[in-house]
Amino acid sequence: MAVVLTVAQDGSGNYRTVQEAIDVVPLCNTRRTVIRVSPGIYKQPVYVPKTKNLITLAGLRPEDTLLTWNNTATKIDHHQASRVIGTGTFGCGSTIVEGEDFIAENITFENSAPEGSGQAVAIRVTADRCAFYNCRFLGWQDTLYLHYGRQYLKDCYIEGSVDFIFGNSTSLLEHCHIHCKSAGFVTAQSRKSSQETTGYVFLRCVITGNGGASYTHLGRPWGPFGRVVFAYTYIDACIKHAGWNNWGKAENERSACFYEYRCYGPGSCPSKRVTWARELLDEEAGQFLVHNFIDPDPDRPWLAQRMALRIPYSA
Repeated sequence: MAVVLTVAQDGSGNYRTVQEAIDVVPLCNTRRTVIRVSPGIYKQPVYVPKTKNLITLAGLRPEDTLLTWNNTATKIDHHQASRVIGTGTFGCGSTIVEGEDFIAENITFENSAPEGSGQAVAIRVTADRCAFYNCRFLGWQDTLYLHYGRQYLKDCYIEGSVDFIFGNSTSLLEHCHIHCKSAGFVTAQSRKSSQETTGYVFLRCVITGNGGASYTHLGRPWGPFGRVVFAYTYIDACIKHAGWNNWGKAENERSACFYEYRCYGPGSCPSKRVTWARELLDEEAGQFLVHNFIDPDPDRPWLAQRMALRIPYSA
């Protein structure tokens, strides 16, 4: 049986803040702990430490349940303008997840720092076997830091401007809505070598813009072997015809793996893409179109278990 905790700002639950509930989960946790989060705007950073595994955050509707904070990578001390007091990209997440087997459903994760604040992460995920269902990720630059491990995102909304889905995890985003708020890059995947199995796959997603045309890119390689696939995805006119950017390094063009497969929409222009990105052949695409991309071991499947866990905890 799972442990169920409730969070409500009005005091009607077990705890008033999400962090208070996380704090009582034991280290080296071995039981699924469901934290039901009542509607509200929770203004505080949230941290799920290593070994506090098997935590579920469950809201009723993502529009009504918001975890938000406004830290940035390079926050300036206003009393001493030359002194940087930010925590860097790695530490500036409004929510940071380092405990494995984490699940979130019907939750909004936001970094409320305004446009132009630089790197401002809404959530960093440094944990394996994590899943997000019907969640929203709000911010500008570096919104969603899929740093390490394997993640599955389904029916989620992700918005931003520059590199707003980034890191070196192995992630499958299915039926997600990607919204480009201003000029920049949707992805910045940071695979370091061709031997790594990491990468991002966007399967049956929708990419929208702000009404303008040709102002942003699908991605650029943060690491020289960055790997990103868009498959069966609607691409709005906001995406430039070139599609991809080499981050100012011509040598990245020899190693980055940027692919599209059967995408459509006004921003889908295979014939006008940069020559070093390409359309996948049918026989090549298969490995990216199934859950095996993030869950390859049939003897120890984790994703099917996460999907089954949704049912008892949904409102």
